[in-house]
Amino acid sequence: QVQLVESGGGLVQPGGSLRLSCAASGSIFSIYVMGWYRQAPGKQRELVAAITSGGSINYADSVKGRFTISRDNAKNTVYLQMNSLKPEDTAVYYCNSRMTIVLDIRRMTGNYWGQGTQVTVSS
Repeated sequence: QVQLVESGGGLVQPGGSLRLSCAASGSIFSIYVMGWYRQAPGKQRELVAAITSGGSINYADSVKGRFTISRDNAKNTVYLQMNSLKPEDTAVYYCNSRMTIVLDIRRMTGNYWGQGTQVTVSS
């Protein structure tokens, strides 16, 4: 059993900041990529930022210069520091990880999702 548990969402005024955290736990063999996606009402889920185990980072153009993704490999945790938040950043933010888990004597690689955390930017 593997879990991705997010925390840190909430309500913030435009221009404010929030920090999201996502911790992976369970029978994890190896984590390759950890990242954040978001889904606003009526829109498709989109990539916000992702970071590989080697530290390569990818950001959506809409968040470059405002959001920073980081990762603690020892804790299997990924963070998203969100600054200068805008109303259009309002969405449910989902943690995602591509990893290999251990099932009995087998190993299985796949994409895993957290339950999501709401971020609302409003005055």
